[in-house]
Amino acid sequence: MTKPATTDSMTVLTGMYEAEAKYLAAGGPGEAPFDLLAPYFASDVVLHQAEALPYGGTWRGHAGLTRFFLAMSDVWESFDMVDQTFLATGETAVVLTQVQARARATGRELAFPILQTITVRDGRIVEVRPFYWDTAAIADACAVPTRPA
Repeated sequence: MTKPATTDSMTVLTGMYEAEAKYLAAGGPGEAPFDLLAPYFASDVVLHQAEALPYGGTWRGHAGLTRFFLAMSDVWESFDMVDQTFLATGETAVVLTQVQARARATGRELAFPILQTITVRDGRIVEVRPFYWDTAAIADACAVPTRPA
């Protein structure tokens, strides 16, 4: 595993998002190797997702991120980051992403923002905390309706 050429958080983030695009173009979760993304994440990276989401919880390390991407793929038929704004200073970055997505279980389409705080240390992402505007709407769009007994 190689290390990104810089420790600048903005450069690490833009490199990671470029690698993520290549990862998805190569087939994404279950198809493409996580090795495309691994150089941008510390081996002990922690991703915190809101518990109310179908892929909620804390995901740790490269293996955890691999499982997270598989869980996201199970939930979303499409998940497009249509616009991103970055603000980075030192080890901390904030990324505002406008998402357009289609839930796999229901076919419902949603547009929503995600604001992430990302910590970069020694040229690698060590922590990611996404904040969703309305986790209930997202969970509802992804839930298969139950039939009355």
